[in-house]
Amino acid sequence: MYRIRVFGDPVLRKRAKPVTKFDDNLKKTIERMIETMYHYDGVGLAAPQVGISQRFFVMDVGNGPVAVINPEILEIDPETEVAEEGCLSFPEIFVEIERSKRIKVRYQNTKGEYVEEELEGYAARVFQHEFDHLDGVLIIDRISPAKRLLLRKKLMDIARTVKR
Repeated sequence: MYRIRVFGDPVLRKRAKPVTKFDDNLKKTIERMIETMYHYDGVGLAAPQVGISQRFFVMDVGNGPVAVINPEILEIDPETEVAEEGCLSFPEIFVEIERSKRIKVRYQNTKGEYVEEELEGYAARVFQHEFDHLDGVLIIDRISPAKRLLLRKKLMDIARTVKR
């Protein structure tokens, strides 16, 4: 199992690098990430959240775990919805975030094969949230400065726990 990196850890702000090797190490890392995600009752976990600056994440929105490697968002529906989101890297913080209701995506599976699919609702929201992590974008970047200010103390408390 991995230790979850929390707000204040520099790895969360880096743009992750593409995965180039689809080997047993990658599969083992993904299995360990899935185990970590379930342990913390998450529905998604991006590689940067466990200290790996590479473009992949795992998610499970009720249909079993999926490994998403080198993802791209091909189309974003202009229709959006606002819903509350949490993040394992922000313990006990939940914020309302506006996201597209439907997206068309392409990614690679653990064999390096390309998968293209359309996601909507909760699956689209989780995909967009985890995709943000790969670009160093965090949930607090998606809220207003006023709301961020209200969370300032909690954010500072979380950042103090980061092992440097």
